[in-house]
Amino acid sequence: MSLIQLRGVHKAYGKNRVLRGLDLDVTAGELIALRGASGSGKSTLLYLIGGLERPDAGDVTVGGENLGRMDDEELALYRNLGVGFVFQFHFLLPSLTALGNILLPARIAGTDLKEAEARARSLARRLGVEAQLAQWPHELSGGEQQRVNLIRALVLKPRLLLCDEPTGNLDSKNSALVVQLLKELAQENGATLLVVTHDEKVAEAFPRKILIEDGQIIR
Repeated sequence: MSLIQLRGVHKAYGKNRVLRGLDLDVTAGELIALRGASGSGKSTLLYLIGGLERPDAGDVTVGGENLGRMDDEELALYRNLGVGFVFQFHFLLPSLTALGNILLPARIAGTDLKEAEARARSLARRLGVEAQLAQWPHELSGGEQQRVNLIRALVLKPRLLLCDEPTGNLDSKNSALVVQLLKELAQENGATLLVVTHDEKVAEAFPRKILIEDGQIIR
């Protein structure tokens, strides 16, 4: 049975029709790269699965729950507890240290902060940024900021890890490192990973590759 099912999904912004009757099935634990030209609908697809957008028509179902039928409070809970987001821009709050940013989802969820911090420090050691946890975002390099962003996305062990151009601002060395870490950490945590990318090299690292064109999956 699919973890994620999209059936006949349409999404438009004004007169701009972004998704046009899109269907998709994703099995739990899959590692998927989403490719397509700018404006093809790949990021919109990711946002619908993550509960950041609602479809205009059609059904987006995750774990048997239809996201389009959830109210705002239910969607917020779904995003906080079930989804880890990694974007091209790290969106770290400048008023919080790296560790403070990482623990923010746990504070919002009201979960055990000691357990979350222990997990954060364990991930930071593995990703080579443990020494940076007390630093402010502006004191971190681009690669360090993105690794902190990755730890924040994983700290609550989400079943979905959704990444929108996570390597877009990184050099080739850091890009390869982040992709490898995303795959390894998703597999170790039993998470399903979807990555939007323009980079063919990034896409080739994934066992399943989906090409979107004009709001539909063509391959």
